[in-house]
Amino acid sequence: MTIDVHAHAILTAAAALVDGDPRAAAARAEEAQLLGAPSAAQQVELIKRVGPLLVDPELRIAAMDEQGIEVQLVSPSPAHYNEWAPPELAAQIARAAGEGIAALCERYPQRLRGLGLAPTQHPAVAEQALVEAVGELGLHGVEVPAATPGLELGDEAYEGFWARAAELDAIVFIHPWGCSLGTRLNRHYLYNIVGNPTETTVALAHIIFSGLLDRHPSLRIIAAHGGGYLPFYPGRADHGWKVRPEITTPREPPSAYLRRLYFDSLVYDPEQLAALIARVGSEHVLLGSDFPFDMGVDDPLERVAAVPGISDAERAAICGGNAAALLGIEHS
Repeated sequence: MTIDVHAHAILTAAAALVDGDPRAAAARAEEAQLLGAPSAAQQVELIKRVGPLLVDPELRIAAMDEQGIEVQLVSPSPAHYNEWAPPELAAQIARAAGEGIAALCERYPQRLRGLGLAPTQHPAVAEQALVEAVGELGLHGVEVPAATPGLELGDEAYEGFWARAAELDAIVFIHPWGCSLGTRLNRHYLYNIVGNPTETTVALAHIIFSGLLDRHPSLRIIAAHGGGYLPFYPGRADHGWKVRPEITTPREPPSAYLRRLYFDSLVYDPEQLAALIARVGSEHVLLGSDFPFDMGVDDPLERVAAVPGISDAERAAICGGNAAALLGIEHS
């Protein structure tokens, strides 16, 4: 079985809730400034090209067939995060996004599984959205941004959210949207090229150093884009943990916690993917394409097939077996 855990959808009902809202327009204008004018213009053209794949389930299934993907774990496009939204509106957006994903999965129950959306700018609302996504809508968990202004995912404010995720055995998919480095990255599309993996790196560092994984060792966290840079340079984190007395958590060296997390395979280069596998173990790597965006790949299976030095069993696990176990899908 082949399962892609990193695929997105646009949910029209969720988008309609913010359409015409001046706060949404202001957020888009700020994003365009951070992207830089050339990249902002290219984003408009990109959405024209891939927009149908984000909303049309028949086109999605046809593209999956062409790629050799049997199942997608579909999450809302990060454009739905709307971190400016106040609590009531944020809850409405999360509910609409979750209902849209659930309806998509009901249409193709053998091919599509889903994640909801947790608005982390309001931790209590995020916890409730998680409960609704899993308990009411039948989804496998939620997607969350890597960064929320003024909050980090390891903060005490999220203790209820993480405790509920552990209780529900829910998947939490960390996916960045933009970068907190501001206009330093507003050229050459560095906003995404450098910014996205940077945000995931910082998010995972906070999760690990906060001791969250000691408090809730059963959490099932998936990090997009191979986990950013952290899996490829954990030695500095381990050294700091040893020598700095103000670091009182986690209990073990930070690198040990990489094997308690899951990472998608979207690191582009087979040698880089081999390094990720060597660091975190093949059982913690899942196939990911970032469907249907241009920073994703159209040939995720071929990328895994090209990885040197791993067994056929490891390739099969990465391409679907590991995700099947997480999702409770029987496979042979």
